[in-house]
Amino acid sequence: DTTTKRDADQSRRTVTFTTEDMQKKKNDVKARTTLLLSLPDEHQLRFSKYKTAKELWAAIIKTFGGNEATKKRKKNLLKKQYRNFKAEGTETLEQTFNRL
Repeated sequence: DTTTKRDADQSRRTVTFTTEDMQKKKNDVKARTTLLLSLPDEHQLRFSKYKTAKELWAAIIKTFGGNEATKKRKKNLLKKQYRNFKAEGTETLEQTFNRL
């Protein structure tokens, strides 16, 4: 029976992991977990299929990175929002709040 023979052959194989290999795997798992936790809940399932942190990071950049025009528009919007939020020197906190 070939199945039995193949199983017997596979059972004789030994895989050796060095301390360095285990540390790399541990670091990759930590990085992947951190990246997944940083995503909004609605994206968790979509990105959980990536097995390594490197694959996950590439997918996140591809999805959320955008092109240069998009990045510039986002940056300008953020600057505008900051200017609107920033209180003037003579303005009270209440006046700033009411202006927003």
